[in-house]
This record gives sequence, structure tokens and C-alpha cells, in this order.
Amino acid sequence: MLSTLHPLPKLALCLIWIAASVLVFDLRFQLVTLTLAFGLLWGVQRVALLKLLALMVPFALFGFGFLTTSVLFNKESGFALQMAQEGVMAAPDISPGLVLFTRALACGMVSALFALTTDPGQLVRALMVHLRLPASVGFALMQAMHLVPDLGREMQVLRMARAMRLGRAVRRVPGPGEVMGLTIPLLAFAIRRATRAALAMEARGLRPGAPRSQRETQRFRVMDGVAFGLGVGVLLAVLWAV
Repeated sequence: MLSTLHPLPKLALCLIWIAASVLVFDLRFQLVTLTLAFGLLWGVQRVALLKLLALMVPFALFGFGFLTTSVLFNKESGFALQMAQEGVMAAPDISPGLVLFTRALACGMVSALFALTTDPGQLVRALMVHLRLPASVGFALMQAMHLVPDLGREMQVLRMARAMRLGRAVRRVPGPGEVMGLTIPLLAFAIRRATRAALAMEARGLRPGAPRSQRETQRFRVMDGVAFGLGVGVLLAVLWAV
């Protein structure tokens, strides 16, 4: 359901929620934002629970310093106290470090909500058609998004070939020697891909100011406006409640 929504209203709605999470220094608001994003991904989008927990780890590590300082050592950092003083709806009876920790989780989960429910190609095409993103920038973004998974697949092929040559099974975690041996082949693969991408972009006529046609992109629908209005309405209701 969420994957069928137009990427631009969805992007705007997620950015509004993230901005509200940054501006509103209130633990209850952060918990509600985190719960809503987590619930939409788990209950509506059917994302695996272990995957969601794994996605939360980097954001939890980012705010872990504030949490340990305030909870374990019963002392707030200067940055946390300054954020509490400058924040909107700041609650002085709540630990600022705990609020910053939940804020990192909330913003990260809203970002994951957008990333896991949006096709990157549709997003870039929508930016090019509706927001006049330069074609050279758009196609460069598409090439970068395709290069990252292709590098992972190429690395697996090289690891399997190396294991077959040495007559052993593929290790789950590559050792330092194997990592050093894979660096040069992966770098050569990336250079070849970049060269082909540059030639392809030149063949497409992606020079600045040159006229070009656009591939048909996803159109705005009534459901997109309803979902955007519902998201803004829920945000206003949560702000009023807290």
C-alpha cells in the first residue's frame, strides 16, 4: 500500500515529521513518532521484524552516548542541556539524553519508512519531471544506486572464484588478506562501470540546456493527497496531545 504512493508527497510528509521531531523536544512525541513509523513498516508494509531491529542499530548507536551519560552516570552532556533549553515543548523533568536517544531512533525510523517504501528509480524520475532536477544529476544518481548492489554481487563472485581456486569453502566473514586481494579487482570493476556510465550519458545527450524527452512517470492521484493530508492531520493531533 505505501509503495504505491507517489514519492514526492511521501518525501515531503517524511521531511515534515523529521523536522517536527527535531524541533519538538518532548519524549512522548518521539515515542509516538517511533511507534507510528515502526508500526507502518511492520504492520502495513510487512517488513520483517529482524530487519527493522537491524535498521535501528546504527541510529541507536548514534544516540547511545547521550543515553549512557544520562542514565548510567546520572549526568547530562552540555549539548543535551543546550538542546533541551532551545527545544520547543521541552520537558525539564525528562532526561535530555533520553530524549535525544529516542529522537535519533524516531528520525531514523521515519527515514527507513521512506527508503523501504519508495522505488529509487521512480523517485529520481519524479524529481526530474516535477522538480526540474537536471538530467545529468538524475542519471548519475541512478548509476550510483545501481553500482552499490552490483559491487556486492561482484564481490561475491570474486570470493567464490577465489575459494574454488584455493580449494576451500567461502568464509562467512572475509579475512584481512582476502579483503586486500579483493580491493584492486573491485576498484577496476567500479572504474569500468563509471566509464560505461559516462559514455552512456554522453550518448543520451545529457548536456546542460539540450532539449530531451522524458519517460512517463507516476502521476499524482487522489490517494496521494488523502495520505498526505492524513499524515499532516495525525502530526497536528499528536502535537496537540503532547
